[in-house]
Amino acid sequence: MEKVLIAIDYHPNSEVVATAGYDLAKRMSAEVCLLHVLADVSHYGVNYSEFLGYPGYQNMGFDLGVSAQLQEMAQDYLKTAKKQFNDDKVSVALEIGDSHRGILKYAKEWGADLIVMGTHSHSTLEKVLVGTVASKVLEKTDVPVYMVPIKK
Repeated sequence: MEKVLIAIDYHPNSEVVATAGYDLAKRMSAEVCLLHVLADVSHYGVNYSEFLGYPGYQNMGFDLGVSAQLQEMAQDYLKTAKKQFNDDKVSVALEIGDSHRGILKYAKEWGADLIVMGTHSHSTLEKVLVGTVASKVLEKTDVPVYMVPIKK
């Protein structure tokens, strides 16, 4: 294993996941990349025309400022997370879109040998109706996945 991709989100338990992944990677002398997948930012910046008497979103345009701000915040999050390891060799990456697709896409592009993820506790109903990012990655990946259990 030469490249370990650690998927993190804004959940506080990401620290546990990142630390477990980093420790494993160091034992294998592997490169480390922290990856965050930002939800499709276009949903946050659409300016809809008046509807139901509400004039708040005008001209059906796209506010690029919102997209840029969200991406800047995500990059700042990744840089801050990287500092926790005090290791200049740790890289960071940002993907935009569905979480499982972003993880799989970047893992392939970067040539990851292992993906590290957390297993957030979700309700049974949510798992049945929506599934989880972890299960979707496991279903579609060609790369081994190291799951870090996260419980309340």
